[in-house]
Amino acid sequence: MQWFECWFNTPYYHLLYGKRNEEEAAFFLDNLLAHLKLQAGARCWDLNCGKGRHALYLHKKGFDVIGTDLAEESIKCAQQNENDTLHFYTHDMRGLFYVNYFNAVFNLFTSFGYFKSKHEDEKVFKSIANSLKPGGVFVLDFFNAELVLKNLVGIEEKTICDTHFKIEKKTENGFIIKEITITDKGKTHHFTEEVHAFTLPHFEHFAQVAGLKVKDVFGNYKLQPFDVATSERLIITFVK
Repeated sequence: MQWFECWFNTPYYHLLYGKRNEEEAAFFLDNLLAHLKLQAGARCWDLNCGKGRHALYLHKKGFDVIGTDLAEESIKCAQQNENDTLHFYTHDMRGLFYVNYFNAVFNLFTSFGYFKSKHEDEKVFKSIANSLKPGGVFVLDFFNAELVLKNLVGIEEKTICDTHFKIEKKTENGFIIKEITITDKGKTHHFTEEVHAFTLPHFEHFAQVAGLKVKDVFGNYKLQPFDVATSERLIITFVK
């Protein structure tokens, strides 16, 4: 079993990352939607949707939304919100999904770069390209790897709801690795996160392989231009 198949399905993952800023997410999506100018009722795919916070917001804005994630427990939670124009499915992002169906695909909050082989990442981009209608757009929101590497903090500790997390960070073979040790009710658990430190040229390569074109490159949720030295995010829009 690979690390993401286990870690994303645990309650500890949601405890550690559960208090993400909802206002920031709405601010980002509002800016994106104003930029993309999608038509009302457009079909959107929230790829690696977790419990569905972005999918729910897209649906609220009037779109026909499908969210997918490999984590079954997250999808079970998200499915409680389903209706005629909002659906959630368990799906591996490397596999072929709907074909020539979506007007827009969203992969947000660094939900990419998990796989050991770049061939697998290429498969993800090909799946996305196949899912889009001609002229459809793919939005990828990733961290700015060069800035993260420059400011990497080796050890971080925090306690959330009486659960203690010790997070040790390192780089190895092009990956940013977090070794997460959790102490809860006297028991210790250990999980790992491994995310490839992809930069803009990597994504340009994946796009070329999949037949997508890079359209915009932004550096933050205000959609300001990307600066490799200072931008917190690497946000790319691709067009089929």
